[in-house]
Amino acid sequence: MTTQQLFDQILLKKSFLCVGLDVDLNKIPEYLLALEDPIFEFNKAIIDATHDLCVSYKPNIAFFEAYGINGWMSLQKTINYINENYPDIFTIADAKRGDIGNTSSMYAKAFFEDLNFDSVTVAPYMGKDSVEPFLAFENKHTIMLALTSNEGAFDFQTLTVDGKELYKHVLETSKSWKNNENLMYVVGATKAEYFTEIRKIVPNSFLLVPGVGAQGGSLAEVCKYGMNDKIGLLINSSRGIIYASKGTDFVEKARVEALKMQQEMEVIMADKF
Repeated sequence: MTTQQLFDQILLKKSFLCVGLDVDLNKIPEYLLALEDPIFEFNKAIIDATHDLCVSYKPNIAFFEAYGINGWMSLQKTINYINENYPDIFTIADAKRGDIGNTSSMYAKAFFEDLNFDSVTVAPYMGKDSVEPFLAFENKHTIMLALTSNEGAFDFQTLTVDGKELYKHVLETSKSWKNNENLMYVVGATKAEYFTEIRKIVPNSFLLVPGVGAQGGSLAEVCKYGMNDKIGLLINSSRGIIYASKGTDFVEKARVEALKMQQEMEVIMADKF
């Protein structure tokens, strides 16, 4: 999927919502556990209930890996279901991979070719030869960690190096990498005050923004400082939507929460477009 196609979907749905699929068997409705593949059945129900309200789904790979081969089979079924039934949805493998070049090439092949995701999240700590193998895939996107929403982000990301915060060095350096037009960036919503500075460095890139909702980030603040002339934001919500209820009404409650976010986004977009 190209970024123009993603933007077209944003305009069509009046939404830039990404729904995170972080499936924990301890949190899903108990009756689903009796099914052959409760992880997939939970995902399928959430997807069917929210596909018209969001433009992206983001399976968190750790929540599938934790269940071994059965988890990987659930992941395969989930991504196949999205691609076959809702092909206009932008898919993100939230894997946070990052390793030496030949290993990164294999990770990229796994997520882009075998599983056919549109994008994958990566960690840039090892530098360009760990990221460029992902960038080599046409019409696939690499979403690089830039400034994250966790408490430990301040351990390294905001340290001043040669008079400038480290995350700014990372952003600026990444713009020199081959096929950097395929880069997107993760920026946590709980750091909304940083978006102005980030947009000075990457004004046209899409930003994947976790932390709105359960983690306390403000959608209005993120949009005020982070939105560009093609929206340029994918706002992720996971727990606030998929675990809105643990009962048999979990599908209806998930849709209610997704609709709340979509409607808020529609209002914001009406003021901009």
